[in-house]
Formats: sequence, structure tokens, C-alpha cells
Amino acid sequence: MAIAVVAANVPACTRMERLGVTDSKRFGASAKAKAKRAELAHEIRSTVSQYAVRLVDVRTIDEHTFRGQLNQLERDVVADMLAALETRPRSRIVCDGQKIFAPLRRQFPALEAVNDGESVHITVAAASILAKHARDEAFAAIAAKYELEFGPIRGGGYLNAATRAFLDEYAARRGGELPPEARRSWGADKQRASSP
Repeated sequence: MAIAVVAANVPACTRMERLGVTDSKRFGASAKAKAKRAELAHEIRSTVSQYAVRLVDVRTIDEHTFRGQLNQLERDVVADMLAALETRPRSRIVCDGQKIFAPLRRQFPALEAVNDGESVHITVAAASILAKHARDEAFAAIAAKYELEFGPIRGGGYLNAATRAFLDEYAARRGGELPPEARRSWGADKQRASSP
């Protein structure tokens, strides 16, 4: 999981709009899309006053997911990053995810927690690009690690047929084990919800 926060003034926001900063998902998953995100990530880092990006390790994600606390983990990470940037409690903060981030208003009373935040404020779109670029790079390193043995790793590490095919093949060759980078909690919430 990659999470980013961005702080920017009005001129920086205007520049990012001119650069074409938008929701990271709009670029897609192609090599061209990844290159565009990388280019924009560089521009964003040089434009904004502050930013932070954090990759949350698989073990931490699994621990929280198995306890039904993935949203709490995301809140905690964002709160830690805002504190590290010395964000003042009354600063204007826009977070993407009304349900997830509304509880942070206890610490930051002016915080706006909205759904589709990338279309509400350019800083949320910029943060989504920084986070997605960090995830792209992390997955590329993982894919490179296994490519010699398994061939090109497809699926981007998302829970989809291509990723499942890689995990199934890995497990078949490793006595049922999953790679250390794989979340053991994939689908855990859905499985728990469908259990009698």
C-alpha cells in the first residue's frame, strides 16, 4: 500500500493543473502511463512546498486487515505523515475517502474528508500520482526479482487473474508458500463477511 500527502500553495496548484495533474487511475497501467506518472511525480515533487510518501509493508497491512482495521491503518499513516510535515491543526486538509478520513477531524478540525477527492482538489490528485508512482516502482522491483524464474509478472500486483496465476504458480513451486511480498489477507474481509 502506498499513501502520499501533498502541501501546496495556490501558485503551485495552478502549475499542477497546467501540467495535467489528475487522478492517477486515469492514466491506466501501460508502460506509457507509468512513464507519464513518473514524469508528473518528478514535477509535483519540485512544485509543491511539502510532500510525503509511505509504502506500508505487507505484514502491517495483513495484521490490520485480519482485525478489520485497514481503514484505521490508513488513518494512522496519514496522521503520522501530517504530523511529520508539522501540519497545523487548523490547516486546510483534503483527504480522499469520507468514511475513512472523517475521524481525523478530531486532530485536524478543518479537514475535509470527501469521496473522489482527486476531482475536488488538485493536491489530492497530486498525492494520488505520488502514491501510484511509488507503488509502480515497488511492484517493478518485485516483478524483476521473479521474472527470471517465472517470466514477466503481469497483473500489477492487484487482486486479478494475472496476479492469481503468478501466485498459484509460485505456490505450486514452493510447496504452497506465497512470496513474502504477497498479502495473506487478500479477500479476508469478503471471506469473513460471507462466513456463516
